[in-house]
Amino acid sequence: MKQTMHLWCSVILLLPFIQSAPPGRPDALYDYDAEEIFEGMLFKQHFERHKMDTAANEQNGLIVPKGRFRRQDQNVTDATEAKDLPTCLACVCLSGSVYCEETDIEEVPPLPKETAYLYARFNKIKKITVKDFSDFPTLKRIDLTGNDIEEIEEKAFEKLVNLEQLSLAENKLTRIPALPNKLTSFNANYNMIKSKAIKANAFKKLTNLGYLYLANNQLDSVPANLPESLRVIHLQFNNIDSITDDTFCKANDTRYLRPRLDEVRMEGNPVILGKYPNSFTCLKILPYGSYFK
Repeated sequence: MKQTMHLWCSVILLLPFIQSAPPGRPDALYDYDAEEIFEGMLFKQHFERHKMDTAANEQNGLIVPKGRFRRQDQNVTDATEAKDLPTCLACVCLSGSVYCEETDIEEVPPLPKETAYLYARFNKIKKITVKDFSDFPTLKRIDLTGNDIEEIEEKAFEKLVNLEQLSLAENKLTRIPALPNKLTSFNANYNMIKSKAIKANAFKKLTNLGYLYLANNQLDSVPANLPESLRVIHLQFNNIDSITDDTFCKANDTRYLRPRLDEVRMEGNPVILGKYPNSFTCLKILPYGSYFK
């Protein structure tokens, strides 16, 4: 009892000298926002249960082999019954989210009708076709990071009227397909995209787009007609060697401002930003990058 009283007295005496640590600068998230991280934690919790269920089902012959994922060009009378069960045995389906990560699938699996979030990262998917997402108006987020995607059919995402976030990072893309108008975040970092493969109005109609990630590609210029909604654009480690007064601002309008755009990353490009002082007059911050040789 005596020792306890001494301990509390010491703590009380030290209280005036204890200072809370200053708030640290939050680390930038590469691909995923806070909501995705939370969902990832849920996924990990359920994944352990899923592994035990998988082991039990495998012994009973309930697991569908890899080849079962491949679509057959034939009509299926009961799409829900035929499509939902195999995917949710091999992947994890949780409250409208489908997790097919590191499962070695070679194409987008058949999805349950109510799917809102698809995570199919780090697989062997090579191509996205129109029929992969032909009837999923509920989809809000698709993450295909870390696959082998070389081709995406032009209208593959056309019917995804509610899609807000799309990640195609770490693939083998050389061009960008048509993107849904409601998109708020698009990530195509670490691909092989060239400027000539991006249409002049590829981003113009995306009036909700706030985050555009095109780092580590083969761009030689900044994409044209960037939307007013843009808040963050990553263009670092490309081949951009020059910019113009119209790249971010408007050469003929000295009063034009871009108050929302507060992060422009261009480091790792051959362009010397200091040569183009009139290119940033509408921005509230200067881009990251080289200003001197």
